[in-house]
Amino acid sequence: MHGPRAKAHLSKWTMNWTIENAKELGLKGWVRNRWDGSVEALFSGSPEKVQDMEQRCRRGPPDAMVTALQVFPSTEDPGTVFERKPTV
Repeated sequence: MHGPRAKAHLSKWTMNWTIENAKELGLKGWVRNRWDGSVEALFSGSPEKVQDMEQRCRRGPPDAMVTALQVFPSTEDPGTVFERKPTV
């Protein structure tokens, strides 16, 4: 059974930052660029870890300006690791 999942539409930051933070928290899921320039991610783990990642995403990496963050529950399978997916 998977823990809570949050799917987020992010904007204006690097993929590597997202991957590093998700792995540091032990989350499963994925991150990918979208053709509109935003970043989409699925985070799965304990409620505390998913919430921590949401807060990190709201702040973003040091040189980024987060302009929007949409978070909503997801029933999508996060897989067994955190990975980068192809752009859609």
